[in-house]
Amino acid sequence: MTKQFKECLKRFDLPEFKPEWGKFLRGIEKESLRVTVKGQLAQTDHPAGLGSALTHPYITTDFSEALMELITPASDSVEGCLNFLADLHSYTYSQMPRDERLWVSSMPCQLEGDDHIPLARYGSSNIGRMKTLYREGLGHRYGRVMQTVAGIHYNFSMPENFWAEYRAIRGSQDDLQTFQTRQYLHLIRNFHRHCWLLPYLFGASPAVNKSFPQGREHDLQEFYEATLYKPYATALRMGNLGYKSEAQKSLFVCYNDLGNYLDSLQGALSTPYPAYETIGIQKGGRYLQINTNLLQLENEFYGSIRPKRLGNSGERPLTLLREKGIQYIEVRVLDLNPFLPLGIDAEQIRFLDAFLLFCLLSDSPACTRASFAEFDENLSRVVNKGRAPGLSLIRKGAEVSFTDWASELLEEIGHTAGILDHIHHTHAHTQATAQQAAKVADSELTPSAQLLRQMREQKRPFCAMTTAQSIGFEEYFRNNPLSASRLAELQETSRSSVQRQAQIEADDTVSFDEYLRQWNTIAELRKK
Repeated sequence: MTKQFKECLKRFDLPEFKPEWGKFLRGIEKESLRVTVKGQLAQTDHPAGLGSALTHPYITTDFSEALMELITPASDSVEGCLNFLADLHSYTYSQMPRDERLWVSSMPCQLEGDDHIPLARYGSSNIGRMKTLYREGLGHRYGRVMQTVAGIHYNFSMPENFWAEYRAIRGSQDDLQTFQTRQYLHLIRNFHRHCWLLPYLFGASPAVNKSFPQGREHDLQEFYEATLYKPYATALRMGNLGYKSEAQKSLFVCYNDLGNYLDSLQGALSTPYPAYETIGIQKGGRYLQINTNLLQLENEFYGSIRPKRLGNSGERPLTLLREKGIQYIEVRVLDLNPFLPLGIDAEQIRFLDAFLLFCLLSDSPACTRASFAEFDENLSRVVNKGRAPGLSLIRKGAEVSFTDWASELLEEIGHTAGILDHIHHTHAHTQATAQQAAKVADSELTPSAQLLRQMREQKRPFCAMTTAQSIGFEEYFRNNPLSASRLAELQETSRSSVQRQAQIEADDTVSFDEYLRQWNTIAELRKK
């Protein structure tokens, strides 16, 4: 061992870090709007050649029929993960009409209001109709415009062979499932403490088209030709105009213990909320939402990170977590980078891996209501004015310099980057961390600053700038054909997904009314 590696291990009180422990499993879920060549939201159906959005493992839709979601399988290789995502882009473009393309920014194209944002459709099965009804409810609760915001979700887990030996190192007497779950909660608490750093480093949504906040109160400034912005914003996607819910501010979701976390969400899933009771469940015989509770489903909770567990279609996420514990975490604060073909690259992934490992290995004090409020305030300050000179954040009740704290944090993350470089025989993680330190030293290097600078220099509004970037990447993927084997694999996956949807529809045995009644009854019983 080199002295540097020894020092990195000592920082986290580790006697060793085996190479196989660094084979993290990672996956990417990337959302992108389909738009027309005129830069308007596509009104067409999900392309038939992409199979069933209900059952396809890699290609589906999110809120809208026009909001594509590309999902990679879990991979222990950074390059393998990115290569699969690139292949999904190429295959998707091969099935899309020539007069449509994928929008490369997190903030949407010019919109014409809720009526021109088609809900995602998943067929006639009960589970398919439920998924569409959930989105109908989101539209009534928050407006459809907010749901057109796109992002990247980064899924991360330690390899299974890590946990038993790490438990021994920490001297825990917990059974392995309990230990693993507690350590993921440990990571999540630290993530909340430090996640303000990620929108600063990778945020790329400082500006929006005027159509996005129309009808809502905001403090955005005029930029140029139908563009609004905040001069020092990094990620408006994570601000009050993006994925925020006033109703959910009443929720204090605690990550100190799995039971507390699950009970908090279960309560929200079974407690009526007055504003949603006013909407009602049906109008004129048409369903408007799944129920009138604070949350219709678990996924309605807008967290910046989620504990997750894989399960079968129709299994409730909270039930899976309660019975089997946490399997992996999902990071949800990442913008699409409009300057990268995939919206993310290897450098960002390697930094995220070092960041998340730091969150896992570092001390993680229990969360309190006061610290929860601090975390939320720090994130708000960074997404709205992260590049402002002299910005301060709150740490344990005291104002501290953003630049000083960010620099300290990156120096600490350098220890986990050093560990990963040593076991992988590379310098890539340290170099990725150094690139982020350069952004802290010079905010003009951040994606949000780069976007505003190019818009100014080229005298282009947000939509024109994003259109130009989208065209360039469309050409890249349309001219980057798949290998024969990958093409055949994705074609077969698409065909199989259609067959699976048909089987699910044929297997339904109760009406949708009864299915919905049973679903909501189960939620009430679990509360009791």
